[in-house]
Amino acid sequence: MNDVDLAVKFAREMPYKIAREVGFKDVREYPHNEWMREIITGKADYTLLAHRGSYKSSVLSVCIALIMVLMPYQNIIFLRKADNDVAEMIRMVKKALDSEVIQSLALILYKKRIILTESTTSSITTNLFMSASGASQLLGIGLKSSITGKHGDLVITDDICNITDRISKAERDRTKLQYQELGNIRNRGGRIINLGTKWHTDDVFTLMDNIHSYDCYTTKIMTQAQIDDLKDRMTPSLFSCNYELRIIPSDDVLFTDPKTGAPREMAMQGESHVDAAYYGEDWTAYTTIAIHDRKFYVLGKCWRKHIEDVEDQIVAIQNEMKAGRLHMETNADKGYAAKSLKQKGVRVATYHESQNKYIKISSYLKAEWADVIFVEGTDPKYIEMICDYNEDAEHDDCPDSLASLIRIIGRRKNRTTETRTVEDAFSRYTY
Repeated sequence: MNDVDLAVKFAREMPYKIAREVGFKDVREYPHNEWMREIITGKADYTLLAHRGSYKSSVLSVCIALIMVLMPYQNIIFLRKADNDVAEMIRMVKKALDSEVIQSLALILYKKRIILTESTTSSITTNLFMSASGASQLLGIGLKSSITGKHGDLVITDDICNITDRISKAERDRTKLQYQELGNIRNRGGRIINLGTKWHTDDVFTLMDNIHSYDCYTTKIMTQAQIDDLKDRMTPSLFSCNYELRIIPSDDVLFTDPKTGAPREMAMQGESHVDAAYYGEDWTAYTTIAIHDRKFYVLGKCWRKHIEDVEDQIVAIQNEMKAGRLHMETNADKGYAAKSLKQKGVRVATYHESQNKYIKISSYLKAEWADVIFVEGTDPKYIEMICDYNEDAEHDDCPDSLASLIRIIGRRKNRTTETRTVEDAFSRYTY
């Protein structure tokens, strides 16, 4: 067997070793070599479902670089959820192509080093490319971008399903519709390869073929201590879908199918609430609501930080949204955080909380849930925490903030479309 045959055999059969030489030292023979061989040498469509933190994207970048060298007659279309997610993969592929191990492979096969004849944040073409079509050898596209007129021998998707698909049925339907369009851009005889993590029972993976699943126990990438730590930090349903690749029943959750995507300005000139974190694993949650046509338009933000560390961000959002009063309870700190925000120019209304948190959330928020609409810019984690909420939930800061503010302003829902017009409803609060 000559040097060319040996080099091709090595690249096709032991690609994980090349990934390690590129710099991905955590890549190992199992499971990564199995994944890489299927991506590089497989003939049928292929879907890899693997837990978060399993180095899927790392090995994919090396696979794409190897395909560009081993099969330079193919053009590749790569898709991620959004355009700005594409640039990171393009950067990783460039790094792999520039590595000494892949440059050496090109020298053996073609007697020349790899030169990038096209290099942008969304596309790469090398001097090895053997197509006269005028297309880029590798083209990266956001899933929401237009794909009209695009064609590829190999179509690869990576993480086109994410947390937004988990919390929004509209987003799941949108992702499915976009994915179905990919069949129109695959050239005859080409392949579609999908990599990702499942988020919902009815997400886009229901449309994919030849699915191979690797949970956190199968890959052995994570230690038991790391798994236990993640379990402690996440809700059971989120850990289950992201790391065990199974969707557990959520019969005890109160809030499903949130309405999202309203224009951000719909939540302007309303009123706000902060549920402050002071210690431990709590989150600081910020909520602002404006009422229009008897609907609650909500902008929600959350940080896993002490209230003092996010005061400036809260002030900035409060000013940007032209919000009126910001409501805070004084139970935990005797009003210290409220006083600090007042000194920074925020109009703060304080109150003492006496109602049971679960009763508050399950009554006020549950009663109005059908009329709650989240505006653009709301943190996905904010909505996720609400949709994961039940009586035993580890984290409840976001639903608590939203329920508290709805309790404060909700009685005006049927009287006005502008929350800022009522000035006499807060006489029981101090300023």
